[in-house]
Amino acid sequence: MKAAIQGCLFGVVLLLTCSQAMNAQIHVLSVRPELTAANIRSVHGDHLAYLNTKVLSRHRLVVSIPGTTASAKSLMQFDTIAANIGYHVISLDYDNNVVTTTCSTSNDSSCFDRFREEIVFGTPVSPIVQVDSANSIVNRLQQLLHYLVKTYPKQGWQEYIGAEGIQWDKIVVAGHSQGSGHAAFLAKKFKVARVLVFAGPQDYLVNFHAAASWERTPGKTDPSRYFAFLHTEDPYDFRKQLYNCRKLMEMKGFDTLYVRPDSSLTTDKHIFITNVKTGNPHESMIQPEFSHVWEYMLEAPLNN
Repeated sequence: MKAAIQGCLFGVVLLLTCSQAMNAQIHVLSVRPELTAANIRSVHGDHLAYLNTKVLSRHRLVVSIPGTTASAKSLMQFDTIAANIGYHVISLDYDNNVVTTTCSTSNDSSCFDRFREEIVFGTPVSPIVQVDSANSIVNRLQQLLHYLVKTYPKQGWQEYIGAEGIQWDKIVVAGHSQGSGHAAFLAKKFKVARVLVFAGPQDYLVNFHAAASWERTPGKTDPSRYFAFLHTEDPYDFRKQLYNCRKLMEMKGFDTLYVRPDSSLTTDKHIFITNVKTGNPHESMIQPEFSHVWEYMLEAPLNN
């Protein structure tokens, strides 16, 4: 028994040592938004960029978009996992101080569409947010990439931006809560490598009993490239989130799988659901005990 315990302890120590060694190879770059362009301002803090130079590059960039009032570091654990399996990773600071559900009971059926359009592109169309084109998600990402290419020319960031702008087909967009909707909205506008949605989107029009029109409109990214992770007790209404995800993925039937921290994951599903007891179900799916689900969402084979 003593030998078995010592063996188990050795295994745990070895695992922790390997994990620490892997994380030690990650370059975490912290960039003040105003350094990337004079007309860009900081909202909650720095942009963050991650790269593990000791693993084989996937030649893909994960763009992480945090939820309402959250800073770029709120998705650090997910971003670290993505970097450790070969992705370049960027987590953006952006204007996210207005909660998405402000539109939920609006009598304007285009409220969510306008909300997303202004934050993502800076088009002055929404009465509830004020984001100019310089501070839009797209411009912030574009200027950050230019900065990284210039400042760290040997790290490979130039792969994701060219003379015509961002190379969207090499980008995985991922977001939590409000950020999940921005990620999916980007995938509607551009053909991206894949889409990862956590705890959202919240874009359901209560007075119209319908998902926002942007969710129901065919987009540039194939629906099979979308993946989602939800919690049944989410205070923002799991049923509406699931409904929205099914609209985004153009599903005729259900394509869901219940997961737990200790569950194995061999599947072809696209929507993952958990019901684990937690004090914060809205953020449960971005906790490290679900890193195996993140890895699947990032690595799952695509049909096209």
